[in-house]
Amino acid sequence: MNSLPLRIALNLCVFVPGVACAQSLSDRNNAAFEKHREAVVQAVDRGLAFLAGAQKPDGSFEDQYGRSTGIVSLVGMAFLSAGYTPEQGQYAENLGRCLNYVLESPHANGLLDRSDSGHGLMYAHNIATLFLSECSGMVSPEKQEQLDRVLGRATKLILSAQAVPKTDQHQGGWRYKPDSRDSDLSCSGWALMALRSAKLNGAAVPDEAIQSAVNYVLRNHDKEKGTFGYTDPWGHFETLTGCGLLCLELCGGHGTPSTFKAGDTILSTYKQIPGHAHEYYAHYYNSQAMFQLGGRYWQEYSDWMYSHYLPKQNANGSWADGRDGSAYATSMMLLSFTVPFRQLPIYQRDETVDETP
Repeated sequence: MNSLPLRIALNLCVFVPGVACAQSLSDRNNAAFEKHREAVVQAVDRGLAFLAGAQKPDGSFEDQYGRSTGIVSLVGMAFLSAGYTPEQGQYAENLGRCLNYVLESPHANGLLDRSDSGHGLMYAHNIATLFLSECSGMVSPEKQEQLDRVLGRATKLILSAQAVPKTDQHQGGWRYKPDSRDSDLSCSGWALMALRSAKLNGAAVPDEAIQSAVNYVLRNHDKEKGTFGYTDPWGHFETLTGCGLLCLELCGGHGTPSTFKAGDTILSTYKQIPGHAHEYYAHYYNSQAMFQLGGRYWQEYSDWMYSHYLPKQNANGSWADGRDGSAYATSMMLLSFTVPFRQLPIYQRDETVDETP
């Protein structure tokens, strides 16, 4: 069996492209992960092997949405989350295919999609933009030049889509198409993460655009109940509260009553997620958000997640999703499992703010 990069399997340390590994996980979060460490490392290894074997030469997959840049980008981020890069290591070729697939996908307006579907274009575009941003700095100067061009136009499209005139309720958010005049939290979460990642990489993303997006997220939040919803504070909150919580955490909202309330909501509802139509999506956001909160939130959630989903991995290394395909489900579970590896720059956390009430 192949093994994860040594720096992860042994140290679980912070990785930033071109910078040596920094401090290891705090004792508190490491303790929550430690009892599952060996099983998780093996599961991630098997999951990546499945994705590599299922990938077509052009970088896409046979699944229903396997030609979408969104799916290809989620697969790419799964490889990145385990410490691999597009030009180095065991899965460099697979990551390179993912990257090239996205880089060769732009429409005339900068839209990143090759699925031939008019529905959910901004989902694919936002995820693909996030993937490109997370790859920045990991490629050759020639590839970086191409990446910068595509990423710059992709980021501008997200900003222009946000600026389309909308009602007060929908202002600051995004929906299915670049010219949509309404918004939803699910699509907006990916767009906000893409902008946040691009800004961290030095892109000219106005602070006002980030703040406007955060304001939209907060309009879909019930401060008393701790829920975040699809187009209001309550719709589909079981699967979207993690999305709202992560958006706040990544944009400087750590340690507020809203974030702790949301964490409490997730702790009271996460056992409802198995079997849900958006099961893997919910776990992706919940795991990222609860790790950001740290302490008892991450300990309880991660212990349950690993205990429940490690046995559900198939013999071929995949997780199954009859609705959206195994490439999608496997990528989302790997991104959830590898949160403690901290390989994706967008999801770094400050170990000095791990106190919870």
